[in-house]
Formats: sequence, C-alpha cells, structure tokens
Amino acid sequence: MTQPVAPLHWKLVIDAADPHAQADFWAAALRYALEDNSPLIEKLLGLGAAPAELTVEHHGRRFWRDLAAVRHPDDPHDEERGTGLGRRLLFQRVPEAKTVKNRLHIDLHTGEGQRDTEVRRLEALGASVLRRVSEPSGAWVVMQDPEGNEFCVH
Repeated sequence: MTQPVAPLHWKLVIDAADPHAQADFWAAALRYALEDNSPLIEKLLGLGAAPAELTVEHHGRRFWRDLAAVRHPDDPHDEERGTGLGRRLLFQRVPEAKTVKNRLHIDLHTGEGQRDTEVRRLEALGASVLRRVSEPSGAWVVMQDPEGNEFCVH
C-alpha cells in the first residue's frame, strides 16, 4: 500500500537590490506581516554564532542584511525564528539589476469594483502602472513594484 504524499511547502523567493524596501512594499501591498527574525538573530549574535556584519537595523530591530520576508498574517509561524510556515515571500539581495520581463509574476485579486482603488493605493506605496488590459476574458492592470517586477491587479 502506498503512503499518501503530502503537498510540498513552498515560498516565493524574489531577487532584490534592497530586500528590506521590497519587503516593506509587499507587506503593505498585500497587507502581510513583515517577518521578525530579531529574537533568533539576537540569540545567534549573543552566542557568537553569527557576525554582526550579516545584520542591519530596520524598523528598530535586527534583520538579516541580505534577506527579508513577509508572511500572510493568518498563517502559522515559528515564534522562535519568526519564520512564516505558510504563504510567504522571501526577498534576497543579489548584485545584478533586473534586466528582462519576469517569467513569473503575482496576480492580486481585489474585491468586486475595487480594482481602481487598489491600483491607486499601490501607486501611493511606490508601484507604477505599465498598462491597462481589457480583453473578452477579463480586465486587469499590469503594474510594477519599486524595483520593476511586474504584477497584475484584477
């Protein structure tokens, strides 16, 4: 008899020039929580297990210098590490700039009649509109986040 196989746990990892600014934008855009790894980081620093150069201060707390994440506020998370155990986005610092269109993007689905309100809210957070699409299959707005990553608002 074959054992049932559980679905895989996943996170979406996004390359970024400034992972903390991207995490702040996406936390606000999605109404997600910024992951707080500061208790773990402080513990590792206190034990001498991690050098201070790997961290930065952000919002008055210690964060990893090259990583920042956001998580759905209703999903479980590891209290000790601050890491989300459900829907989350992880931003990692990379040296190169974005150069081509995304091969993968996020679609945001608004409530009925709320698309234009959400687009304005996202623009106020630093996103910009690339184009408005209206097709027989539906309408949406193609936007880009502050680092140029495309996403759609439906």
